[in-house]
Amino acid sequence: MDSFEINKIVAAVLMVALLVIGIGKLSDVIFHVEKPETPGYLVEIEAATTVSTTSSDTTSDKIDISALMAMGDIAHGEKVFKKCAACHSIIKGGKNAIGPALYNVVGRKVGAIEDYKYSKALAAYDKNWTFEELNGFLIKPAKWIKGTKMAYAGLRKEKDRASVIKYLNENSDSPLPLP
Repeated sequence: MDSFEINKIVAAVLMVALLVIGIGKLSDVIFHVEKPETPGYLVEIEAATTVSTTSSDTTSDKIDISALMAMGDIAHGEKVFKKCAACHSIIKGGKNAIGPALYNVVGRKVGAIEDYKYSKALAAYDKNWTFEELNGFLIKPAKWIKGTKMAYAGLRKEKDRASVIKYLNENSDSPLPLP
């Protein structure tokens, strides 16, 4: 193939590109449509009340924790906890890893392990890890406590959260009674 053939191919590609762009511009000029200042009809939307899930006070009112905990199963929680085991230890006397050790976590004050460097948000969060707090935190940690360095997306399924909470409660020197 000589250079004349290559020039014809390049010219054809450029001509098609100019033709497509030109037709688009020409059709905009011919079929120009002005948008009206007001819409043709008004869609009325009832004002909905929004509930924020960023604080445990608003969410704990909506969730029946005893019904949620009834869904859980310790054996299932052990399976689901394998996702957490990459960063957390659950054994008694276990060392902190990327995340703090979770043995005895249920009922413990948030940010209470002294040899672990918590994010400022968790260190300042002045609550205990109750069943309700754990449930809210496990839904989406970054949304429940803004500023936490825990990058986990959360557990969407209620059964998974309830099972993990039961498993965490079971891995304690004195498990708390279920609600």
